[in-house]
Amino acid sequence: MTQPLQESLAPISQETLDGFDEAAIAELARRLDEDDYPNPFASLNDWHLLRALAIHRPDLAQPYVHLVDQEAFDED
Repeated sequence: MTQPLQESLAPISQETLDGFDEAAIAELARRLDEDDYPNPFASLNDWHLLRALAIHRPDLAQPYVHLVDQEAFDED
């Protein structure tokens, strides 16, 4: 049985953010860059985590901010 969306997205605590080091964020960025996920919700969780790291730990996330920036696209 699948969980509703709000239950599948765990809140990101300051403790989680503080636990990241260069190796952990590099692995997170690798997964996002390679789109290495079993389902879209896992990708979304990592995207939100990297976004939170970019906000709260910008020194650590700076090399990977291009992964959270949304690129403009033409819908036509």
